[in-house]
Amino acid sequence: MNLVQMLERNGRKFAPKDCLRHAGHGWTFAQVAAQARAAAGVLQAWGVVKGDRVAIMSQNTPGFVFAFYGALSAGAVVVPINHKLMAPEVDYILGHSRTKVFFFDGSLAPVADKISAPVKKACLDSAVEGCQRLEDLLDSAPAFTPVQVGDDDPAEILYTSGTTGKPKGCLHSHRNVIMAGITGALAVKMDQNDRLLMAMPIWHSSPLNNWFMAAQYLGAATILVREYHPLHFLQAVQDEKCTVYFGAPISYLMPLQMIPNFADFDLSSMRAWIYGGGPIAADTARRLAEAYRSDNFYQVYGMTEAGPTGTTLLPEEQVAKAGSIGKTALPGAELMVMKDETHPAGPGEAGEIWLKADSMMQGYLDDPAGTAAAFADGWYRTGDVARIDDDGYLFIVDRTKDMIVTGGENVYSKEVEDALSAHPQVVEAAVVGRPHPEWGETVVAYVVAAKDAALAAETLKTFLADRLAKYKIPRDFVLVDALPHTPTGKIMKFKLREERV
Repeated sequence: MNLVQMLERNGRKFAPKDCLRHAGHGWTFAQVAAQARAAAGVLQAWGVVKGDRVAIMSQNTPGFVFAFYGALSAGAVVVPINHKLMAPEVDYILGHSRTKVFFFDGSLAPVADKISAPVKKACLDSAVEGCQRLEDLLDSAPAFTPVQVGDDDPAEILYTSGTTGKPKGCLHSHRNVIMAGITGALAVKMDQNDRLLMAMPIWHSSPLNNWFMAAQYLGAATILVREYHPLHFLQAVQDEKCTVYFGAPISYLMPLQMIPNFADFDLSSMRAWIYGGGPIAADTARRLAEAYRSDNFYQVYGMTEAGPTGTTLLPEEQVAKAGSIGKTALPGAELMVMKDETHPAGPGEAGEIWLKADSMMQGYLDDPAGTAAAFADGWYRTGDVARIDDDGYLFIVDRTKDMIVTGGENVYSKEVEDALSAHPQVVEAAVVGRPHPEWGETVVAYVVAAKDAALAAETLKTFLADRLAKYKIPRDFVLVDALPHTPTGKIMKFKLREERV
């Protein structure tokens, strides 16, 4: 089974059933399959052949889904791109992946216009000067010639920044993606009667592979909310009778803070509230259970390289083991906590989490050395250090990779530091995460300015605005005379973290 076969099967099996719903409109499984074939015909007319890369930068719209399945049906590999990125970041991904066609949401035209990579640009949903619109082309698409697609053929290149600051492309096969969806479905016991709310960005690895693909595999409906907003989130649950939702912890907390009549919304249809990107404290778990009138909260832990697949903290464990990521790997996965290369950690000890999974990536695109370094005897080395408690539950205590998780988004310090260092008045910069009760962490930059320079936080924020996605820009800038270094010259970031400024 590959993703194209899955789509075509569902187009027959669930022909009249809603596959997608967006802004009050529905598309059946048969209609989505037909739109995918039409999109594949368009791509083939543009010269796309098996193995070519098709990038999609979009918010949560049906156009994303049509382009996604169309590219796969044409035998291409999909490159989902974070719609919050700026032109230099997008340019790198398009160039590194050797993308041939770049679909973008009309609202993102200001970024797309600045792209210099040699790609064919096409807008998904609105008229943009100089670009064809997929929505129009689907109505008169040329005939599609079916392509033989194998289960182990590449389906996606999911980009995740590395500690060097340059994004790495995680290459996932059709089999990997389907297994990630099956894992998600099994984790929260989904079936074809579920109604998945997709309010987190669909291009993100977990919303796309764990949850959207779970719904697709089962024949369940997906309700697309173009972009998360606390009010739209609550309205969608109520109006569409959603049953399953995945989001960052902050997406649960914001409605409580911003919607005065929160308690008036009918959320009773929901049976699985899933969160990831960071743990929540026991008091917060109790608060959410009371406010949402539900005990069915699940935390999931995983990483893009693994599909993502990892562990889950079950509803009955939310308070008693608050802060833990669980203790057992999800179906189709296995984990170890290793003190060193050969010795596993035991209760009371800490070590690096190693993972195996049916949904594990094939490797990093065009980076055999990086791929080899990421694995040990077939185990993926996550870079996350966990402590094991006496009951076997894992608690993340550190990261061997210098990464900050803010609002469910990964921010790699080196990337932000490199951008800051490009400022002519910045001598040195170090970026760390500061614990935050709602966002998990916020980004903080320690900056050494050139002698006699008069740098201000707003100046640096303005400088970074066209270079980094908004969520990567430090919330706080701390100007210091010098950064703490080891005798060999490495910055001692642990000392900056300890300051908790």
